[in-house]
Amino acid sequence: MFARMGKEKSKGIAFRVVIKFLGSLLMIFLLFGCGGGGGGGGKDNDECPETNLDIAVCDPATGGPFSLTIDNEFFPLVVGTQWVLEGVDDGELIHLEITVLNQTEDVAGVTTRVVEESETADGILVEVSLNFFAQAPDGTVCYFGEDVDIYDDTGTIVVSHEGAWRAGVDEAIPGIFMPSNPQLSDIFANEFAPGVAEDQAEVIDINDPISVPAGDFDETLTTEECNPLAGAEKDIKVFVRGIGLGIDGPAELISF
Repeated sequence: MFARMGKEKSKGIAFRVVIKFLGSLLMIFLLFGCGGGGGGGGKDNDECPETNLDIAVCDPATGGPFSLTIDNEFFPLVVGTQWVLEGVDDGELIHLEITVLNQTEDVAGVTTRVVEESETADGILVEVSLNFFAQAPDGTVCYFGEDVDIYDDTGTIVVSHEGAWRAGVDEAIPGIFMPSNPQLSDIFANEFAPGVAEDQAEVIDINDPISVPAGDFDETLTTEECNPLAGAEKDIKVFVRGIGLGIDGPAELISF
């Protein structure tokens, strides 16, 4: 959730991430690079950081009651809402349509809201997924899984369901898609389906202005996603207060 695109990003965001990374490298050099001993801590570049938010808030066995009223300020899901994003990835025009359906799905004993995502590349259908969300009492948006159809090069035949998962199946439990009160350096599991979907996200910026085709926005939340099942592959998402997803990797919001 959402698009499975490459790593090209908005130039402004990418620059800020690089600056932060260089600053981290400088700190590591100052701490350990001057001949000092001591054991090395932290994660390698090919590992995702450890999460620090407890996903128990989204576990049907420990959390709830869950609601279909999803009004989290950075990820509101109102029936009928649609986000359209576009961007160029590996020379292809990526077009995303994310729609909150008037449809529910029972997952792990919880009634969830269904959100459909459709992705095309140069006009050819790549993937359609149905994603399942509910909101915890404290306002956390919980992610209960997704059904995935991945299409062939013609965009007409489903060839894979890779990445599909549901809470309550094969030890999967819901993850946190958006915390109730996100803070800088929060790290949380978006998905918790062992060996299938284990994406996590870290809050790396708050209120960093963005300019996208849909407008200019100041009240934002920037996360860096990390996929431990793909060599700690990382991606950037930016959410806009009161709107939702504004940037997803190279794709930017063009209408809402």
